Amino acid sequence: MAKLWQKNYSIDLLMQHFTVRNDYILDQELLLSDCTASIAHARMLESIGVLTSDELQKLTEGLRKIIEAKLTTGFEIREEDEDCHTAIEGYLSSVYGQTGKRIHTGRSRNDQVQTALRLYMREASVRIAMETLSFARELLAFSGKYRNVPMPGRTHMQLAMPSSVGLWAASFAEELIDEVKDLIGVSTLLDQCPLGSAASYGTPLPLNREMTASLMGFEKVQNNVLYANNSRGKFEAMLLDSLSYIALTITKLSQDLILFTLPEFGYFSLPKELTTGSSIMPQKKNPDGLELARSRSALITSASERVKDTIRSLPSGYNRDFQDTKEPMLDGVRAAFDLVAIMARMVGGLEVHEDALLAACRSELYATDKVFAMVKEGKSFRDSYREVGLDLESVSRIDPYEALLSRTSTGCSNNLGLEKAEKEADSLAAACSEKMERFQGAYEDLTGREGFSVLTW
Repeated sequence: MAKLWQKNYSIDLLMQHFTVRNDYILDQELLLSDCTASIAHARMLESIGVLTSDELQKLTEGLRKIIEAKLTTGFEIREEDEDCHTAIEGYLSSVYGQTGKRIHTGRSRNDQVQTALRLYMREASVRIAMETLSFARELLAFSGKYRNVPMPGRTHMQLAMPSSVGLWAASFAEELIDEVKDLIGVSTLLDQCPLGSAASYGTPLPLNREMTASLMGFEKVQNNVLYANNSRGKFEAMLLDSLSYIALTITKLSQDLILFTLPEFGYFSLPKELTTGSSIMPQKKNPDGLELARSRSALITSASERVKDTIRSLPSGYNRDFQDTKEPMLDGVRAAFDLVAIMARMVGGLEVHEDALLAACRSELYATDKVFAMVKEGKSFRDSYREVGLDLESVSRIDPYEALLSRTSTGCSNNLGLEKAEKEADSLAAACSEKMERFQGAYEDLTGREGFSVLTW
């Protein structure tokens, strides 16, 4: 099919390659979203008299066939198509003639791609939130199982104070739960429909924007048509920023595990099926997944920076620069989902070596405990601190288990409050499930496919 903007000249092939780049390949990720949105758009056009019921039936049939092809044999998008929108309209026009050419009525490629991206990001944000909550629950279960296993607490990487495996694991769980709250907030922002804004200024047709938003399961319409366009890139960056905080938490957990699984520490062992080998050293079981977790965190953060730098100085209205926000968004979102999923498996298979942990609880770990024992006897904290600090040889090893039992303040080793964290995770998971049910109900109605998702992963 000719390009959607085709006039009385042909584009220079180098210019075509430069402007399209790999966008037509990336659009394979958005094909399902675009077809779903197009079915909703066609229904709305029929409701306002732009399409006949017969035309609506044909377009719905054609769009569902494209979805079926994508999910089975594949659907081709070529460089000369520029994007999935042209490839879809080209297919509909080749099969249904003039009817196929009517699908674009009332739309610009600007609000069309915005809507496809919004569907993709909206569902991805909720799916990653749910996956992160599953990971947090894995950590909470691990924390509960090993809540009474002593572990040296460290600051500056040096021995600091008594801690526990349960405290260590639960810290990451609570952090992830808080980050999911932020992600759910972003998902709510993404849950507004830009379709009908066209090329930033609407159209003279009486489009029923509320109808298309409802058909796609959106919470509301994104009201101002210029804002709908200007939010492109910014919403992507906000999603990636939220994901980058989750990735940062995972980076710290990964670094801890790399250290604590070293033979010199020996606190934990990774599941062997999640390690890789060396091509020259037969003894190696490398923590490559943990090392890549660190770098994938950088990928997600840099994806957000790429998006923000691309849109930083753009004027209002559509600008072609927006095209270059698509790749970092898709890369960052998929990397975040994979990162959370692999780390949940890592923790689920982690082996704890209590003997090594106990051996690491050396006498110096209890220096502060001795200070507070002296305080309880009536001495001032500062004098006790100085006295112990000048005579560290006098610090004797306390029973590690007894040391944990004495820490009863909220959030300490003997009062982790895991039940509160579990309840919070359950509440957030229920909110996510409610959102997903709304999305999938809308998708199933539009596509006729049970359990349909606009995501290909």
